[in-house]
Amino acid sequence: MSVASTPVIDPVALTRDLIRRPSVTPADEGAMDVLERALTGLGFHCRRMKFENIENLYARRGATGPNLCFAGHTDVVPTGAAEAWSSGPFEAEVKDGVLYGRGAVDMKGGIAAWVAAVSRVLGDYQEDGGEVPGSLSFLITGDEEGPALHGTKRVVETLMAEGEVIDACVVGEPSSQHALGDMIKIGRRGSLNSWITVHGKQGHVAYPDRSANPAPVMARLMARLADHRLDEGYQGFQPSNLEITTIDIGNPAMNVIPAEAKARLNIRFNPGHTGDDLIAWLNAMAGEAQAASGLRIELEHLCSGDAFLTEPGPFVTAVQDAVEAAVGRRPEASTTGGTSDARFIRAMCPVLELGLVGQTMHQIDERAPTAEIEALAEVYQAVIRTYFDRV
Repeated sequence: MSVASTPVIDPVALTRDLIRRPSVTPADEGAMDVLERALTGLGFHCRRMKFENIENLYARRGATGPNLCFAGHTDVVPTGAAEAWSSGPFEAEVKDGVLYGRGAVDMKGGIAAWVAAVSRVLGDYQEDGGEVPGSLSFLITGDEEGPALHGTKRVVETLMAEGEVIDACVVGEPSSQHALGDMIKIGRRGSLNSWITVHGKQGHVAYPDRSANPAPVMARLMARLADHRLDEGYQGFQPSNLEITTIDIGNPAMNVIPAEAKARLNIRFNPGHTGDDLIAWLNAMAGEAQAASGLRIELEHLCSGDAFLTEPGPFVTAVQDAVEAAVGRRPEASTTGGTSDARFIRAMCPVLELGLVGQTMHQIDERAPTAEIEALAEVYQAVIRTYFDRV
């Protein structure tokens, strides 16, 4: 398709179309179809990549470098009680200039704004008599809000194995805190979940010599883990923290020593650690407790991603300059918050997060002012132009 015939996308209309697809993880409900139609109309080659039951999309326009990618997700969290919403969570109603709906902020509004920005950028280059000096791409998953096992992680692994090159990536997570463009995320902590089981021997409390109580063993181990200070912080990151999220024995009887005790914990860690290092430490601590008690201790771990940090440099500066030019404020480069799919994309290229104000994400009446979605499209347009002007 020639640039001259490129349509101009309305970001609010596209956001509403996406919201009307109730794509609660892992369901897609046609959300990828909506996006694919819009991108195909802009001249993108769209490739659907389905792993297990998860729909993913990689779309690219152009065959040369550099390749600037936008990453995001069409899946959303559950709505909660639908009757508590001001309007149906998937009706995408606009009231007094505000768009209501699950995914308006996180992050169908961000996806639509980048698509709209691309349509405008293509028009800009056409007016200048040329083409984008490189490639634009989209990496969109339907598994960000869920386990994240068959979404961006699998797509990145596949693209890298095929030799696909992405030079820089903007993730459309709602990074802004109070006003559009006041913050970008250049790093995120990693996350490790661990399940611990201490196996004892059930028996009567009056005859402890005939049983082996796992409860005090678990209590001492949890106390040692909770008291250990992992670090003092790392270059823009807060200290890593270990949080015990549950200790369960499930013993309804007062006169029975339980057969086992279970616990679960989560560690949010900065780049001073890796998931593998922390797993080794947890295993060693459990091994010491097992040797001291004589009770078997079993551990299972799931690291959903290591920490990442995109060092300040030309890419970060270009995005900050573009945001400042578009909205008059220079975004703070932050590493706060939870995890995002940037943790997987970092294996391919520098990555950062830039999106809407995230105050209502995951809430009842999730919403975004339509003017803010329009403004985000202008911000993204400036980011794309600035990036290609400087490479």
